Amino acid sequence: MMKIGTIIRAHRLQKGLSQGDIEKKTGLLRCYLSRVENGHTVPSLDTLSKIASALDLPIANFFSDDSLGRQLNTQRLSDDELRFLTQIRRYSANLSESDRKLLLAMVKKFAATAVR
Repeated sequence: MMKIGTIIRAHRLQKGLSQGDIEKKTGLLRCYLSRVENGHTVPSLDTLSKIASALDLPIANFFSDDSLGRQLNTQRLSDDELRFLTQIRRYSANLSESDRKLLLAMVKKFAATAVR
């Protein structure tokens, strides 16, 4: 079963946007967006069109079985994890290959010494 709210949230977080950002772009209230993302409300096609436009996506992306949808079904990242990975991707985009390797080595070192 497709959960449109989960797909909307994933696209929003992937783009590094908050619900407030979408509110400003669409005029839809943040509390309404929260209800949609949490599956308490099903948006109309007109509303979906506004959300898709705010995310710079074709509305079909909410219904297609694309890689993002498959990723959601297999990885099950929390919102915080997805937000963190999105930030890492955004900040590391301009790094050289050697800097990326250094960053990855640092992350591995932190993970190895982390208190569990």
